Amino acid sequence: MGFQLLLFGLPALGIYALTSHCLRKKPHLLHKPHRFPVRCRHVSHRGGAGEEIENTLGAFSHALTQRTNLLELDCHMTRDGVVVVSHDDNLERQTGHNIKISETDYKDLPPYKDSLEVTFSPGCYSHGKDHRIPRLEEVFQKFPGVPVNLEIKEDSDELIRKVADLVREYNRSHITIWAAFEGKVLKKCCAANTEMPYIFSIKRGITILLLYYIGILPFVPLKETFLEFPLPSIMNRTYFPVKKGWFGALVAKFAHKMTMRRKLFKHLEDRGIQVLLWVLNEDKYFEEAFSYGVSGVMTDYPTLLRKYLDAHPPLCSE
Repeated sequence: MGFQLLLFGLPALGIYALTSHCLRKKPHLLHKPHRFPVRCRHVSHRGGAGEEIENTLGAFSHALTQRTNLLELDCHMTRDGVVVVSHDDNLERQTGHNIKISETDYKDLPPYKDSLEVTFSPGCYSHGKDHRIPRLEEVFQKFPGVPVNLEIKEDSDELIRKVADLVREYNRSHITIWAAFEGKVLKKCCAANTEMPYIFSIKRGITILLLYYIGILPFVPLKETFLEFPLPSIMNRTYFPVKKGWFGALVAKFAHKMTMRRKLFKHLEDRGIQVLLWVLNEDKYFEEAFSYGVSGVMTDYPTLLRKYLDAHPPLCSE
């Protein structure tokens, strides 16, 4: 019996290994690649929160002068049902007023402060002429052909429905990306507008990492179009998923060891899934990120990233 298992098991194992290797190299043989219209090497986080006041029309306009490929922004909804662009619901950090967007009418929203600390560059501050919280519809009107990564910041069926309707109204489903790291929220988003591409939730991101390590990722269909997560090198430095200190350093080292895999990123790229690392604000982090073969970088400093990309054009094979 043992000999028979060995006799039939070894060839089967060989076929599996060969098939897995071929699909890892040429996943299009089994899976139709995703086709997002733009390769997003340059992504402006909150419109470029280090150079202009975050999430304003002024910030988005400035980012486009630096030929950004993708605007990243966040959405909430006011008490009177207006979808606005803001990272926080509570506006104390951004405006100095301890009020919530969800409990305030749009006309009563206060302006942003004269300067704002850059979240991912502690101790640095941004300034700008535009201090107004914009409506999402204004963004779509002013930048009709510009790809947008749109993060839903709250589990609100009405917010999700209104965003989905606005995307359809302005005929931009193909260039607007659903983003939410909570799987439950992302599932609602995808149901509200099935034509929009979307990112991996945290749970799904962990799942593909496990599938990669056990060797069956090449066989598994993936509906997501973008994988977005932090570069581990900024953990415990400018990004603190846990309290800064020895444990934070340990988390960063473990995350680096487990996630920074060129073969994984290449496999996803070959399937049309773009890998974006956030939020990187120094040349040394740009260089490290692109050394892993990722699709693009999300930054608070679009001018700095543009200078780096112009000085380091992609190879033809990329």
